[in-house]
Amino acid sequence: MTDITIAIEDGNEAAMPANTTVKEAISELMSNKQRKRTVAVSVNGEILDLSASLTEDTKFIPIQIGSDESLAILRHSTSHVMAEAVREIYGDDVKVAIGPSIEDGFYYDFDCKQPFTPEDLEKIEVKMTEIVRSAQPFTRTEVTSDTAIKQFEADGEKYKVELIQDLGETTVSLYQQGNFTDLCRGPHLPDTSWIKAFKLQRVAGAYWRGDEKNEMLQRIYGTAFFDKKALKKHLNAIEEAKKRDHRKLGKELELFTIQDEIGPGLILWQPKGALLRKLIEDYWKDAHYRNDYELLYTPHIARQDLWKTSGHLDFYGENMYAPMDIDGVAYQLKPMNCPFHIGVYTSRKRSYREFPLRWCELGTVYRYERAGALHGLLRVRGFTQDDAHIFCMVEQLEEEIYNILDLNLEILKTFGFDQYEIYLSTRPEKYVGSDDHWEQSTEALKLALEKKGLEYKLDPGEGVFYGPKIDIKIKDQLGRSWQCSTIQVDFNLPERFNIKYTGADNSEHQPIMIHRALMGSLERFIGVLIEHYAGVFPLWFAPVQARIMNITDAQADYCNEVYAKLRKAGIRIEKDLRNEKLNYKIREAQMAKVPYMLIIGDKEKENNTVTVRLRDGKNIADMQIDDFAKKINDECVAERGI
Repeated sequence: MTDITIAIEDGNEAAMPANTTVKEAISELMSNKQRKRTVAVSVNGEILDLSASLTEDTKFIPIQIGSDESLAILRHSTSHVMAEAVREIYGDDVKVAIGPSIEDGFYYDFDCKQPFTPEDLEKIEVKMTEIVRSAQPFTRTEVTSDTAIKQFEADGEKYKVELIQDLGETTVSLYQQGNFTDLCRGPHLPDTSWIKAFKLQRVAGAYWRGDEKNEMLQRIYGTAFFDKKALKKHLNAIEEAKKRDHRKLGKELELFTIQDEIGPGLILWQPKGALLRKLIEDYWKDAHYRNDYELLYTPHIARQDLWKTSGHLDFYGENMYAPMDIDGVAYQLKPMNCPFHIGVYTSRKRSYREFPLRWCELGTVYRYERAGALHGLLRVRGFTQDDAHIFCMVEQLEEEIYNILDLNLEILKTFGFDQYEIYLSTRPEKYVGSDDHWEQSTEALKLALEKKGLEYKLDPGEGVFYGPKIDIKIKDQLGRSWQCSTIQVDFNLPERFNIKYTGADNSEHQPIMIHRALMGSLERFIGVLIEHYAGVFPLWFAPVQARIMNITDAQADYCNEVYAKLRKAGIRIEKDLRNEKLNYKIREAQMAKVPYMLIIGDKEKENNTVTVRLRDGKNIADMQIDDFAKKINDECVAERGI
């Protein structure tokens, strides 16, 4: 038998017979400790099971417990175990669809007449535990598509048949553990005993293949880890996330409301939420003014022809709302602000001496989202982008991108985000603009990131069709990532609108356009802020900084005087003069996350002071009213770092 060379990337190598399995190879090349942590291997970007046979010279990278790849394999394997358990319990009454791993776990879709209940999930978990303990191997076979179709048709598994037919492949791979066989590319764990900790979490409805015209299936979500400690930590994080849910806190803190009578995905900002938004907007405008931006305001609708010229009807038509007839002309709500800023640009001739032009706008846009995708402030149908567009020359790109990054990170840090992941996305297969412009722009983005000393990951081919981009994903207190900032270089719109500037050579040239959003959208950003801080906002943008409360009705007049004086001093204050016990008022203020409580009794009224209590329950010394106002303002300045 012919020998082949099998090697670990940057590690041992050995000559072994052809058709040696991965498991046999790692037994030869790795220590016992390493083998116990290896669930699969990667060969030229393809992940192989340990049972896979190697037929030619091979160099592989071990996929070991602790990596993202190993977790995905574990969760995918657990989804198969769950499907096996469901079939064993409910038999032919259930048909299986698909069961992938996802970011935080896995799911499997089932066609079942009876809805799954929490009690059903408990039964399924018990059966899964039996399967796990039986150490059933995951066995891969390759068969012709015709053979697989006949097998699944015989079992009444119409969803598998449809998938195979749509693949259009000559052969497909099947995986079997116990009595359960599934259509699957793999890879999987060696056997079910590798599954150490799992939890089924909830049931949701899901249309087959995401199409509302298809059958509604039942999707069981779960998660899995290689040890119970990691599972417990994850489940605790989920519980903490539930407490921080911005929809729940938004209602409790009276920040915003969404009502079906108004329309799903449309936000009604209540007074406290509106004040929170104003504080964020004011800071944003001031920060941009300091960084030499100019503010624009543009309309909410435009002639439909504008969106034809911009290409939005071609590329985003399904996300735009239907046109409206105005004086016999079709108009549409704007999904983007960009064409309006170009309209400002073309209002007169431009010279290179004006560049760079930095224009920003808190512009409200409207995009259609399916009702099932709407999610509080995070996914809406009308939202306000913290938009800006910069018009410049190619040679100015690097400095402009550096300046954007500088402002971007300053704003994120001010709001408490100093952990993030940065991605540089390069030219996709389909693109507009010259190769030279793409190379110059990509290099400018890269150099700006490096000059700023920022680590980033390359995302090849994931740029938008009109130019390369930088994306920043911020991390919140629970370590969750949120897509936030984006910086995009655009060759498309300047070309579509044929915008020009007069260069130093007195000839006309086409400018480069940079799109950038630092928060993304105010709605989404505020939703993230609520969850990041669990509603306990820093003093500088807390919608209510203090609440006055009296001990008896005898202090009501003095409370009103203090309230008026602090409000004139710019303190965001409210009062609670109800005929309730003081402890009850304090408890309500704490539930409302109010930073300071000003308690007023006869002593405070007599001395023209206030007793100050913090929301954590601590008391500080009595203060004069002016001193308290100064304390608040000084703290706000310190928090903002301005």
